[in-house]
Amino acid sequence: MKNFIQKLPKAELHLHIEGSFEPELMFALAQRNKIEIPYKSIEEVKEAYKFSCLQDFLNIYYAGASVLINEQDFYELTMAYFTHCHEENIVHTEIMFDPQTHTERGIAFETVINGIQRARNEAHEKWNISSLLIMSYLRHLSEEAAFETLKQSLPYKHLIKAVGLDSSENGNPPSKFYNVFEASAKEGYVLLAHAGEEGPAEYVWEAIDGLKIVRIDHGNNCLTDDKLVAEIIKRDMALTVCPLSNLELKVVTDLKQHPLKTMLNKGIKATVNSDDPAYFGGYLNQNFIAIQEALNLSKEDLVVLAKNSFQYSLLDENSKTELMNLVDEYALKN
Repeated sequence: MKNFIQKLPKAELHLHIEGSFEPELMFALAQRNKIEIPYKSIEEVKEAYKFSCLQDFLNIYYAGASVLINEQDFYELTMAYFTHCHEENIVHTEIMFDPQTHTERGIAFETVINGIQRARNEAHEKWNISSLLIMSYLRHLSEEAAFETLKQSLPYKHLIKAVGLDSSENGNPPSKFYNVFEASAKEGYVLLAHAGEEGPAEYVWEAIDGLKIVRIDHGNNCLTDDKLVAEIIKRDMALTVCPLSNLELKVVTDLKQHPLKTMLNKGIKATVNSDDPAYFGGYLNQNFIAIQEALNLSKEDLVVLAKNSFQYSLLDENSKTELMNLVDEYALKN
């Protein structure tokens, strides 16, 4: 099964580039940029990567991001992630980035996106990995701040496919951002949002009806509402599920209790993703391996998950068909 997963062609649809920040690179950039971080060694950084909830994780996530200063830093961070993609047979990825995490501390939007874009171009040339960018608004900040980010993004609109909504979910419902999502749609951005990770099913309703998103990031708590499940299936919306993230942030206490198989059995189009792999103990293949073992998923289940990752990507229909055929060919031979 591990070998089958390793070589299975797949896409990743839920990945925060700042969450792929390995301790070694964080430490190196802190020294290069002469930024003080509260850790004396790489081991201390790794020790800090243990959390009891989403907020614990976000605290260190934002502290870590503070060492990203120059275009080269964002390039190196993104290129390190693409190297994992190449090793894990991820042929398409949709990368989320948080401009506000950087612009709030005086880093220019241009610096962030140019560094990421350089890596995207290189990964495509070197390994033929396709990628799209998702600009996430931080939900713990105001809608006014999100509007400012939308404005800053407009000169780079050709590089950004979609907008998303992330950060602390509880107490920050999707309804807080209805206006900026409407404005983002007018600019041509596809709409996505995190909903139902820690927040209730009501937040998922708000995201699909109020924000008018086309794909749900996480969505675990939709299972508490049968009407919502039926609606998600009716609208043919996918969930970007992140097993190791759910385990590390105590959304589930044991992967054997993870709802992924239940979702598939109910007819929900789920996908497997790594979320913030440097912090949660594994990149995409590790998520696949862990959830396969925990839920005893069959090869057929894995093929469904891989095909879902392409079908519910933001690629054009021809590319989706081509990539799903790639999965079928692989499954036939293996």
